[in-house]
Amino acid sequence: MKTSKKFMLSAAIVSAMTLGACDIDKTQDGSMPDIDVDVSGGELPEYDVDVADVSVGSTEDTIIVTRPTVDVKMPDDTTDMN
Repeated sequence: MKTSKKFMLSAAIVSAMTLGACDIDKTQDGSMPDIDVDVSGGELPEYDVDVADVSVGSTEDTIIVTRPTVDVKMPDDTTDMN
């Protein structure tokens, strides 16, 4: 995969995660401009956006790992090879 495709994929994933962590409420309707010989400007809608508060940290922990023991017992070689 080319670097530009990887970048675009990463950007899409980050954008999706960012939009998923927001609460957006429309507070005012928008309107289109009046079309006339004398055009007046339109109005964009207003939004109240509450973004999630994310805190990232780390902790230090100790993990005890036990290694398994393997005991191999070979069968006695008592068979006759005649």
